[in-house]
Amino acid sequence: MSENQAKYSADSIQALEGMEHVRMRPSMYIGDVGSRGLHHLVYEVVDNSIDEAMAGHCDRISVTINEDNSVTTEDNGRGIPVGMHKKEGVSALEVVMTKIGAGGKFDKDSYKVSGGLHGVGVSCVNALSEKLVATVHRDGKIWEQEYQKGKSVEPVKEVGTSDKTGTIVTFLPDKTIFQDVNTYSYDILATRLRELSFLNKGITITITDKRNKDKDGNDVYEEFYSKDGLVEFIKFLDETREPIMKDVIAFEGEKNGVPVEVAMIYNTSYSENLHSYVNNINTHEGGTHLSGFRRGLTHTLKKYSETSGMLDKLKFEISGDDFREGLTAIISVKVAEPQFEGQTKTKLGNKEVSACVSQAVSEMLSDYLEEHPEDAKTIVQKVILAAQARHAAQKAREMVQRKSVMSIGGLPGKLSDCSEQDPAKCEVFLVEGDSAGGTAKQGRDRAFQAILPLRGKILNVEKAMQHKVFENEEIRNIFTALGVTIGTEEDSKALNIEKLRYHKVVIMCDADIDGSHISTLILTFFFRYMKELVENGHVYIATPPLYLVKKGTKKEYAWNNDQRDGVMMKFGDGCKVQRYKGLGEMNASQLWETTMNPEFRTLRRVDIENGVEADRIFSMLMGDDVPPRREFIENNAIYANIDA
Repeated sequence: MSENQAKYSADSIQALEGMEHVRMRPSMYIGDVGSRGLHHLVYEVVDNSIDEAMAGHCDRISVTINEDNSVTTEDNGRGIPVGMHKKEGVSALEVVMTKIGAGGKFDKDSYKVSGGLHGVGVSCVNALSEKLVATVHRDGKIWEQEYQKGKSVEPVKEVGTSDKTGTIVTFLPDKTIFQDVNTYSYDILATRLRELSFLNKGITITITDKRNKDKDGNDVYEEFYSKDGLVEFIKFLDETREPIMKDVIAFEGEKNGVPVEVAMIYNTSYSENLHSYVNNINTHEGGTHLSGFRRGLTHTLKKYSETSGMLDKLKFEISGDDFREGLTAIISVKVAEPQFEGQTKTKLGNKEVSACVSQAVSEMLSDYLEEHPEDAKTIVQKVILAAQARHAAQKAREMVQRKSVMSIGGLPGKLSDCSEQDPAKCEVFLVEGDSAGGTAKQGRDRAFQAILPLRGKILNVEKAMQHKVFENEEIRNIFTALGVTIGTEEDSKALNIEKLRYHKVVIMCDADIDGSHISTLILTFFFRYMKELVENGHVYIATPPLYLVKKGTKKEYAWNNDQRDGVMMKFGDGCKVQRYKGLGEMNASQLWETTMNPEFRTLRRVDIENGVEADRIFSMLMGDDVPPRREFIENNAIYANIDA
């Protein structure tokens, strides 16, 4: 018997209680222990208040980021029950706060519809917090209990009287769990709370940041309230796009017991922007509700188009994609017992929901087309143009495939490939310009690093028709170098991501305004045409230094002005500072040691924290509408380094 076998006995089996398991394996419950997981703690607590609102017992929710980075949420709901729990022998409040799987969400009489049906919500937050204080206003009294790392410090106690109802939760995330990221982002939280206000009209949601002050010296504060719900959401998302119709098409009602809300509008863009929600959860992978929307849209528009005779001269069939070009739509359903595929709750599996949404969309759209014949004609004309462009794009795709086959090994001539064959170990650098590309080729590790130089600024895909995108040489080179194909005529957005030749795709541009613009153009392309790469964590941005500070034999790199000043202060008088205006100004060894060497470099992985907000930002920054872009730059100029 080996030593390992001898050590493996009954005593080796650990039976962890719920809260201990959350602390040992937090990623199983909140996704990760980085930025996303940290902010998810707030969402879990707010979801409880939203559930109260959906049940009709709450119309005001507030979130406050305190100076010590703790977060306080407050609602005017019924307040969590504080009476003795018969089975557990302690207050119901303590059961909710300390038992995984406890809560009213499993009782259909308490909540008919709920976002967090896995029941790990606030107790999970408690387990991952250094300290949590729950305060309940209920039955004319105020009750309170404090917890540390998920365990109660003392029993629930009465601390005063009150003429209101509601629950207040203040928690401080545990820094031993959230080691790398433990500071809350106001923008990330505000974006989610704004989204919740659109999805739950009539509720006032506020956010206050006590760490920062506005221009008047007050705490940063925003209030979100939506009277018209998804109609306002659509207008907010499409504020930088030009509509081709007068009104937002909207439906709100119940089909076969499933509450369905849909809002949609067509614009002059070439992208399809569909956003779906189930019980306020953004199902970015779609599901049966999205399938139902597509089926209802295609069937109704196709029937109207054929009946109108506008398709008589068209020599080819119109596909589903054609009906969705330039469409922005939001589909929100409330499902009593949602079946989500996977733990991440991003794809709805309930088959009955598809027919409900399809029927709702068909009725809504049929009525609108009959009542607005001019808009109907404009939509059909848009569909016909999309179909013609799709055929042109199909020819462009075929040309890409032919050129791939004809080129050596199917790869672009400018690509300097690596020798490693395992994609998981390979990385490719998309480098701005031939000069920097030459330096990167000399400085790289040929075993696992490939270099693809890009000539100047690639096409802005936000303002280009699909066939123009596929005809662009630099974009064709990116596709063929990565090894993914562009999709089929039936599904122009599909990528065979399993063929990806490099699991790290690194955008490496100059650390100046032009470099930032090129990075944004490439990111726009990835977001619109290779979104799966970003969602799967394959896209990164390199961070080359801005300065080299030298004094005698001592040298140190700096990535911003503060670092430069710190190094100069450390070195003392007589420092020489070199400002890198571009990657080409570095020699190969400098580029390797600062930007390409995995041992010392810093790569920023590109994540989509909120797909809806990302869609809006890309549209604003890269679209045709100038005023919103100017306002965004003015409001965020404090964060930008503007070269003279």
